[in-house]
This record gives sequence, structure tokens and C-alpha cells, in this order.
Amino acid sequence: MNILIYLGHPAQYHFIKHTARNLIADGHSVKLLIKTKDVLEDLLKEDGWEYENIQKKFRKNSKLSILTASLNRTYRVLRIALSFHADILVGTDSSIAQAAWLLRKPSITTLEDDIDVIRNLARLTFPFTTSIVVPDVCRVGKWERKKVPYAGYMKLAYLHPRYFTPDPSVPEKYGLSGKYILVRLAKLAAHHDDGIKGLNTDLVNRVIDIAAKEGYKTYISSEVALNAELEAHRLQIHYNDIHHLLAFSSLLISDSQSMSVEAAMLGTPSLRFSDFVGRISVLEELEFKYGLTYGIRTSDHTLLFDKMAEILAMPDVRQEFQSRRQKMLSEKIDVTAFLTGLIENYPDNPCSSTPLNSQSSCR
Repeated sequence: MNILIYLGHPAQYHFIKHTARNLIADGHSVKLLIKTKDVLEDLLKEDGWEYENIQKKFRKNSKLSILTASLNRTYRVLRIALSFHADILVGTDSSIAQAAWLLRKPSITTLEDDIDVIRNLARLTFPFTTSIVVPDVCRVGKWERKKVPYAGYMKLAYLHPRYFTPDPSVPEKYGLSGKYILVRLAKLAAHHDDGIKGLNTDLVNRVIDIAAKEGYKTYISSEVALNAELEAHRLQIHYNDIHHLLAFSSLLISDSQSMSVEAAMLGTPSLRFSDFVGRISVLEELEFKYGLTYGIRTSDHTLLFDKMAEILAMPDVRQEFQSRRQKMLSEKIDVTAFLTGLIENYPDNPCSSTPLNSQSSCR
């Protein structure tokens, strides 16, 4: 089978990489398409993947630029799918769904956001896609008949213990010995980020000061430009090492929803400072069912610093959050095995979407 996969974000690459390797090992042909986004292309290069970049330049953030870029991607996906003789198309972007619909080929849309958070993307994608593969807690509105739910999260596809083991030598090679926290600053330039606020320079400086008083160093992973003072705290690492550093961090403070979910998968406590708080079902479940992350609205600066101090003062915080993580893992499936089975056997998926501690026909 010829399988065309589109990746529009570094987290989407991590989500699909083990599945893609499984598919290739099982004798299928896999072609990866990407656009220029953050460190996405660097990740593929580091891992030695062949790929085609169908949007090499960063687009502007105007609605016209977003629409034009989307139409151009659909055209390029359509052309490549024809020449590749694609049997099925997989990805998060509307271009995959639209191109597959025009070709009368099946498409699988993989997402982790609720429809009310990504309304524009949903309008361009859900009417055309064959299946919407999402965690079971996600809302898809009137497209419930297309929903293929699973008991898990996209980030679990690459951060489950079956696929990822934190390496303590990684922080050491970058000089991150002792206690440290991570700050993640997202660009907040996606179509669904319009009007969304997050961390700013003053808040990050306050975080650094509080951490230092408690004996913690602060390191920053950022998609945005930093001033000279904050630039001194920027992480300079190989792109594939970030999850090892996150796993051994005492705390993540972030306005990135993606990295907050990643921290939860690893049992690292996180504070999400964002206007998205209360709106994303996956993070709501991780917060209120498993206690693995905390959401703080951007109007409540005081709560951010109070919660930060509370977590850093917790005795045995690592053991406590690892225990919470184990509870979450016991109730979730092997997402990579599930997705591999779904694609290989589409539309008849033999894999169970039940937790790993129950019987499953997945590999």
C-alpha cells in the first residue's frame, strides 16, 4: 500500500514516526510531506528521513495568507498523491482531506483539539475527510459519525515507556546538572491562536527570580525572539533531546499546549499559562482526572507564581507525579499500535482501543 503522510508541526512528526517505521517494516511505501514550521525539518534531518517540503517559506499571519497557503498545499498534495499513486492519505491538515476527496481516496485526519478550538480548520477538513481519529474525550461536533475515538493521547504515541526511555546523560551533556525548570514560549501564530495570549518577558523574568531563590536554574525553549537578558537562558540543544530534558525537569511553565501534554506523558508537573485554559478536553482530563498539569488563565498572574512555589516546595514531587502518570498509563492504549493497525487495515481496524492492561489484538 502507498501511504502519503503530511506533517505540519514537530509534535505531529513525533506522533507518526514510530507508526511510519512500522508501516515500512511491514512492506508499505510511505511518503512524508512537510511544511516549514519551527524545528520540524531539522528533526527529520536528524533522524535521517526522506521527505518533501511543500511549503518552504514561512507564511504571514493574515487571513488571506493563511487561506492562500492552504490552497497551495492542497494543490501540491493533490499533485504528489497522483504521482505517488497514494492509496490512503494521513495527516492533520485540510490539504490532506481535500486532496483525498478530489481523488476519491480515503483520508485519516489525526487531531487532538476540540472542534470549538479549531473551527476554521474543522470547516475546511471535516466535510472532506473519511475519518477523524482523536482521543475519546475530544469533541467533533456534528461529525460524530466520522469520529474514530481511542483511549489515549497523540503524545503518548512517542512518549509511552514502550517507545521512550529518558536518558539521564542528556541533561548532563548540556550542563543541566542539579535542579532546573523549563520555560516554553510558543509563537501563538497558528490559525486557532488568534487573540490568544500567553507568557511575556516580565512574567518570565519573575519566574527566573523565584526559581533562583529556591535553588533552581531556568532554561528557555522558545519559538519567539528573546531579549538579551532572556537569551542567556535559551536552550542550545539537538532538537531530538528536548524530551529527555523535559523528563528530568522539576517543572515546566509554558504557554504551549503541546509541550504541556508532553510533560504530562512524562510525569513532569506543568503550569499552562494561556487563554486556552478550560477549552481543551485533553488537557482538562489530564488536569482534573489525573492531576498531571495545572491551567492558569492569563488574567491571574498571582496564581501562576503561587502554584509555582507550591510545586517546587512539594516533598517527593517527582515520586508523586510519577505515581499519577502510572495511573494514566494503566488506563490508556498503545496509540502507535492502534494507529498502525488502523492504517494497514483501513477501513476495518482489528486493533482494540481498550487500555494496555486488557486484552488487545494490537501488535
